[in-house]
Amino acid sequence: MNQEAVEESEERIPIRERPEWADVRPVPQDDGPNPVVPIAYTDEFNETMDYFRAVYLADERSPRALQLTKEAILLNSGNYTVWQFRRLILEALNADLHKELQFVDQITRANPKNYQIWHHRRWLSEKLGTNIASKELEFTREIFCSDAKNYHAWSHRQWVLQALGGWEDELAYCNELIEDDVFNNSAWNQRYFVVSRSPLLGGLEVMRDSEVAYAIKAILTKPENESSWRYLRGLHKNDGYSLANDPQVASVCLDVLAGKTDYVHALNMVLDLLCHHHQPSRELKDAIDAVSPDPDLSNIGLAESACSILKLVDPIRASYWEWRKSTITIPVRD
Repeated sequence: MNQEAVEESEERIPIRERPEWADVRPVPQDDGPNPVVPIAYTDEFNETMDYFRAVYLADERSPRALQLTKEAILLNSGNYTVWQFRRLILEALNADLHKELQFVDQITRANPKNYQIWHHRRWLSEKLGTNIASKELEFTREIFCSDAKNYHAWSHRQWVLQALGGWEDELAYCNELIEDDVFNNSAWNQRYFVVSRSPLLGGLEVMRDSEVAYAIKAILTKPENESSWRYLRGLHKNDGYSLANDPQVASVCLDVLAGKTDYVHALNMVLDLLCHHHQPSRELKDAIDAVSPDPDLSNIGLAESACSILKLVDPIRASYWEWRKSTITIPVRD
């Protein structure tokens, strides 16, 4: 229970003692005559939900019903029926949705991974329109300060950008997050979303060269970071032939392999290039031979050699690399 719920509980007057509820007959939960595993609800929860069922069944869209949904949400913020009925009441009363958003701010901070809360927040944002975009973007930033990979917040942020706008500073924000933590795969995902979707940037074709350079810089900083390698692949829309024909990709693989450490992702990328008819340079072949823990591997095809090396240096996925090796059908080295 969050702090607001605690405070309200301390000051709470039982509903049955409130004069405005004297005309309502609560509806108890019906678990049948012999419930197998009855839940030990608190008296407060039981009473609140009994009265909620009464107003819900009567379809009562009144101020007191709105207040009751708030009390029910503070006790269980995951009850989707309560949230849905609250939306119906808000519309019927033509309530102040800015005030409602303040309430949802408090609930979201206490329950940042609750589906029902984020759905309600999206509904409010849609009702309030484009003027709320900057506030919603700022709110998700606040959430990311404590949980940089909160899926619900990222999903909401992307929806806000597409539905309400606010693209102007989004690429810079992604850059800020990646500089702070280059392993933040959510920030890399958001960067791709912005580059490919923003109406201000011209699309992936326009941005590809500068973004390839950005990804390569990140790779050379932390070659063990899979996110930047995945981003580099994504810039070519997972088109292996496009990837294989980009000389910058083979070049960064060579640079990482030359360092002889943290080269698993580089070798995996080389394998992809080879399987799409990339013609490796003599330097790249020598670099692969140089990182091989088994000199006999230099006597087999380069793609097969890459798979065999990966089996040795990445044993947790050894079965996967053996499967990759079994799928190689093109001759890539005499």
